[in-house]
Amino acid sequence: MADLSHTDPDRGLASYACHESASLGRVHREPAPAGHRGEYERDRDRIVHSNAFRRLVYKTQVFVNHEGDLYRTRLTHSLEVAQIARSAARALALNEALSEAICLAHDLGHTPFGHAGQDALNECMRDYGGFEHNLQSLRTVDQLEERYAEFSGLNLTFECREGILKHCSLKNALLLGDIGKRFIERRQPSLEAQLANVADAIAYNNHDVDDGLRAGLITCKELSSIAIFARHYQEVELRYTSISERRLIHEVVRRMINEVVTDLIDVTGERLIGAGVRTVADVRDAGVPLVGFSERVATEHRELKQFLQERLYRHFRVVRMTTKAQRVVRELFRAYFDDFRLLPDEHRQAAEEQEEVSGLNGRARAVADYIAGMTDRYAILEHSRLYDPSVPQG
Repeated sequence: MADLSHTDPDRGLASYACHESASLGRVHREPAPAGHRGEYERDRDRIVHSNAFRRLVYKTQVFVNHEGDLYRTRLTHSLEVAQIARSAARALALNEALSEAICLAHDLGHTPFGHAGQDALNECMRDYGGFEHNLQSLRTVDQLEERYAEFSGLNLTFECREGILKHCSLKNALLLGDIGKRFIERRQPSLEAQLANVADAIAYNNHDVDDGLRAGLITCKELSSIAIFARHYQEVELRYTSISERRLIHEVVRRMINEVVTDLIDVTGERLIGAGVRTVADVRDAGVPLVGFSERVATEHRELKQFLQERLYRHFRVVRMTTKAQRVVRELFRAYFDDFRLLPDEHRQAAEEQEEVSGLNGRARAVADYIAGMTDRYAILEHSRLYDPSVPQG
């Protein structure tokens, strides 16, 4: 058996990658993990074993959970983002384990019903500090998970937490201490964090094409006006003349992802050389993100995103579902906020405790935490329990 007791997690990494030996560590100090894994692998494992991660299987990407078993959920999306990021990190000699951990955690704070649920909850929280899923993901790993005897949250490394927080207003950054400092100083995050952000966009765009076609909300004919899709569709159609449409679509999407990921790796490598980057500090001081696409691919990527915005996300069937979903979120919030005796015991206790400390802002935040943690189907069930007299209480 191989001796794993002296495995070096930093071996083979570029000088500008995040090295565990230079990590800013965890809020609560802990003994180092066993020799067979590093600190960022420990982060990944804690994320995978968290309650919030398991709930992602029943939280939606575009289509609500009960609409079909083959559509993407937040869980499958997170896995797909992690796969893309790991491949690119390996090619660029970045920290693969850290990239993976950030990707797996980036949606932990997402509400049920995707962006529609987030928009509705943010509207409900407008007078109480607002709601933003990046901040909620950080709140989830820092405070809300309850798995360890000695601390709340998952106690992840600084570098992983930084990567989870992709966006942050100056107002919120001032409240976050070290983790918000880069937003105040206008510095860049690590390359691993930048990579996770771009991998998210790649997965989102390309896999929504697949789901939209499967649902019949968009067609290949409509997509033929989009350069990156048309190019690969024509190539596949010419080469495989008798292939079924389902397999043709899978082949096209696979090729689209391969093209943009290859471009990402090549262009990022060139930018790192051109900028003379040697250290993580150089990355942070670069002024602009260094992970990205060529101008052509960036333009085509934006074109595809705009198409999906107009033709898929605003399709009347999607709008009907998101309208119903937003009504569910708003009515759940109002019911719980007006009378938190309706909350389960532990969440009612949290609301009482937070109200004692922060007044109505605290009460509202506890209600938002509860709703944000719901899956699609649980939110629908809870709404029925509260508003439909014929539905029995669970």
